[in-house]
Amino acid sequence: MPLTQLDDYCALVIIDLQKGIVGFPMAHPVKEIIDRSAKLARAFRAKDLPVILVNVDGLAPGRVDMKFNFTPPPGFSDLIPELEQKPSDYLVTKQRPGAFIGTGLDEYLRHRSITQIVLTGIATSIGVEATARSAYDLGYNVALVVDAMTDIDPQNHQHSVDKIFPKIGEVTGTHELLKPL
Repeated sequence: MPLTQLDDYCALVIIDLQKGIVGFPMAHPVKEIIDRSAKLARAFRAKDLPVILVNVDGLAPGRVDMKFNFTPPPGFSDLIPELEQKPSDYLVTKQRPGAFIGTGLDEYLRHRSITQIVLTGIATSIGVEATARSAYDLGYNVALVVDAMTDIDPQNHQHSVDKIFPKIGEVTGTHELLKPL
C-alpha cells in the first residue's frame, strides 16, 4: 500500500546506520541508503518533527541456533557522521533486533503524541522489520521507506518488502515521503 498520508504527529526512526554496520557488504549501495536517510532526517528536523537515531551495541540474551562469535571493535556502535546528529534527536541504543523492546522509545513517542513512525535503515529483515512489527502491534501507523533501507541478503530484503511490510504498514519511497513534508 503506498503512503496515503503523513500524520501531523510523526517521527522518523533510522535503524542502525552506525560505523560498524554500514561497512558490511549489502544488497544495495550503502551510500544511497545513507544519503536518503540523511535527507529525510534534515526534512523532519526542518519541520520540527522528531528524529530518532537507533544503534545496536549488544545481543538479546536468548538462545539461538546461529551463534555470533563477534566482539565489536571500538566505535562499532557510533552513528555515522552523515546523519548530522543534533541535540534534539533522540538516541535509542538497543540490544535486540527491534528498537522498542527494552528501550524507552514507546514512552518517548507517546509523550509527544506521535501516531506514525517512518522507518529507514539496516537491516531490512532484522532491525527495520522487528521495529516495524512492534510499532504496528503498539498501534502506530507505520511508513516504510524501502529505497532508504537495505539488507545483507537481497532475498531477505525483498521478502520483507513484498510479503511482510504491506501487512504492517505503508510502503513508500523517499521522493514520495518528501512531498508532504
